[in-house]
Amino acid sequence: MASSSVPDPTQAPGIHLSGEALMGLRHLARRGTSPATRTLAGLPGGIVTRRRGRGSEPDDVRLWSEGDDRRHIDRNATARTGILHVRTHHDERDRAVVLLVDLRPSMLFGTRRALRSVAAAEALVLLGWRVAGDGGRVGLVAVGAGEPVVVRPAGGERAMTAVTGALAMAHARALADAATQDPPLSRALTLAQSLLPSGGHLVLGTALDNPGDEFEHLLTVMAERLSIRLVLVSDAFERTRPPGFYPFATPDGRRGTVQASRTDTAASSADARLVDYARRGIEGLRLDVEAGPEAYAPLMERLDAVL
Repeated sequence: MASSSVPDPTQAPGIHLSGEALMGLRHLARRGTSPATRTLAGLPGGIVTRRRGRGSEPDDVRLWSEGDDRRHIDRNATARTGILHVRTHHDERDRAVVLLVDLRPSMLFGTRRALRSVAAAEALVLLGWRVAGDGGRVGLVAVGAGEPVVVRPAGGERAMTAVTGALAMAHARALADAATQDPPLSRALTLAQSLLPSGGHLVLGTALDNPGDEFEHLLTVMAERLSIRLVLVSDAFERTRPPGFYPFATPDGRRGTVQASRTDTAASSADARLVDYARRGIEGLRLDVEAGPEAYAPLMERLDAVL
């Protein structure tokens, strides 16, 4: 009799994070792009390239000098000082974005469709493909229980190939790790900051479980130098927990049952946290794990528009 092999649960859909699948998200990330955002490049042959609607990003304000375009005069600075000032710009395609993906033990949890870690990776990779497609540079900090995986910001499909491969490897390592305690996120924040120039963009994909004592202070300080956006990952069971007894299993093989009462609900908790962060200049959105990449794509399009 042929012996039957036991399937590896870490390879199941929603648990396994495939580098090939993450690469495939580039087509979904570009779908639905409005024709109004596409302009002729002005090159021989009428080559069409995608340009962001605003064209350029404000960089600095300085005194006007002979030869400056008067259309760039900064009215506020000029009115305040009585001296002509102009606002300089840099091309938005030069923007640098670091994706910080939380793969710590608490993120290896899910009740519908996928683990929270998988959802965070899918959403941020969709965003990464959009940024790379606009000519921006994309980097990665994937933080688990062990050493973070880091990819320095770079441009083009080659950069996203490195990001998706590193992210898939980091996720596989996180699933294999027997650790059950979340390390603080402060070290990952410091790493991400070291990869970005002033004015760069940091996007966090996390459920913000056990961020550590220094996290809030460090994030507030970093927000003075960087543009920070939050993708707050939320599992359906966290938002609405029907009363009853629920079995669970942990990565180390331990099994048990937890009771949820009728009062157990976190539906408004995630939204309240987002409002609190928005007051501090850190915009964000809630990512429902069960929705999937098709639903994440328009959310990441909106997030891309404010980076």
